[in-house]
Amino acid sequence: MTLPNLITLLRFPLALAFFQENPWYRATAIFLAMLSDSLDGYLARRYGNMSRLGTVLDPLADKLFVLCALGVFLYEGKLLPWEALTMLSRDFSILLFGLYLKWKGDYTRYEFRAIWCGKIMTALQFVVLLGLVFSVPFPPFVFIVFLLIGIAALIELAYTMGQVPLR
Repeated sequence: MTLPNLITLLRFPLALAFFQENPWYRATAIFLAMLSDSLDGYLARRYGNMSRLGTVLDPLADKLFVLCALGVFLYEGKLLPWEALTMLSRDFSILLFGLYLKWKGDYTRYEFRAIWCGKIMTALQFVVLLGLVFSVPFPPFVFIVFLLIGIAALIELAYTMGQVPLR
């Protein structure tokens, strides 16, 4: 267990803050999640502590955190279902790409890596989640941007398929 993986694991309990109605607990959880997401990746790259476990844990922690927050905001009526789905469009793209790789027989040989669209999506998700904590209204075009980033992620994954060597 590496230090970056331990930092990543801290994001799992942070998601529980969304079950509190206190906006400051939620905002603090978002801030700490953003900080840990940046810090674990930086430390892993800087000190060569990248691990297979970390490549699974990091996106899993992000997704659990975001899904928990989206579920609470949907329940509270601060977010519409179509808005939540657009915020998950990158994840749908990754799933679609994974299914394609599985169909081609390249899934186990493909080395998944972080993509720029994923980093942009995560940052935008955190900003919107923070806004939702404080009941900031977002115009529909913000959610259209999420959808466009999700489509761009699929394009980026298809492009990197030719760039990333298969194992």
